[in-house]
Amino acid sequence: MPFRRISVGLLTLALVACARPVKPAAPDATARLQAIPAVSSEKYRTMQDMKGWGNPYLIVRADGIALLDSSNHEEHRLKVEELPDALANLPSSAWPYGRVVAVQNADVDAAAADSTRIRDNRAKVAAALHSLQIVINYVPSA
Repeated sequence: MPFRRISVGLLTLALVACARPVKPAAPDATARLQAIPAVSSEKYRTMQDMKGWGNPYLIVRADGIALLDSSNHEEHRLKVEELPDALANLPSSAWPYGRVVAVQNADVDAAAADSTRIRDNRAKVAAALHSLQIVINYVPSA
């Protein structure tokens, strides 16, 4: 029995020694987002409508969230836990006002069950953004 344990141990060491070197991990989402300048509210507070909004725009839905791509008006559906990476992967040009995002609820006339899920997802989004030190600019539902 001891011989078997020693053999398995040596085999494991040999495999680890022959493995490719591990690539350094990419900076995590939090670090990448912290590289974005702090919010500059004077750049957006006087905005009359959101058509000219230049920063990320999130729509909170019952089934998750959508990140609006303003260049082509497409919604990229995400789970709340995917939000930090999705925001961190945006180019720096997507943040002209600094670390601030617009957040809107999807539908004010949703069914009661959907309203509860939207409210829960909104709370999760707010918590995630707060932990990332991203300011929220709440937008009324359309």
